[in-house]
Amino acid sequence: MKSVSHQALIIIDLQNDFCPGGALAVPNGDAIISRINQMQQSFDHIVLTQDWHPAGHKSFASSHQGKTAYEHVTMPYGDQILWPDHCVQGSEGAAFHNDLETDCASMILRKGTNPAIDSYSAFFENDHHTPTGLEGYLRERGVVALMMVGLATDFCVRYSAVDAAKLGFDVSVDLAACRAIDMEGSLAAALQDMRDHGVQFFD
Repeated sequence: MKSVSHQALIIIDLQNDFCPGGALAVPNGDAIISRINQMQQSFDHIVLTQDWHPAGHKSFASSHQGKTAYEHVTMPYGDQILWPDHCVQGSEGAAFHNDLETDCASMILRKGTNPAIDSYSAFFENDHHTPTGLEGYLRERGVVALMMVGLATDFCVRYSAVDAAKLGFDVSVDLAACRAIDMEGSLAAALQDMRDHGVQFFD
């Protein structure tokens, strides 16, 4: 049975490069797909986000001479972790995982397309000012409550959930339908940040 129309399921970055064998694989990232496919039956509004970087993106370590993946650099918008090249536009790594059902999605939001700014959140680029347009899309459809799932708990799920809460949405995260990178305590920090902003957890 479908849920009431003011709720939306936001499926974050379930792409090949974030799943086992990918360029920036989240441990067991593909293990959540079956649960997410089942969850889609309960929502009228489903949004898929897709990391979609141009080649040579400034968040890639390969774009900074002498730098290696997971080092930090200072960008005009603040601290930036440098990542392995991943989710390059049109690549197999950027494609959604084959097991993910996508037919029910009403919107696919591509983020990280600006070569100079990374974008973890589904709502804002990492300058925290440039909107993606997702808020307006949801508002126009009367959506007030969001369920977040996907990859990774401590980065794109975290920042999407916190931004959504700051915008006034009622936000929940199904932790059983997420997986984390968890480096340098990032998972614990993400969970606390989400709690501090009123995000509800389900597992």
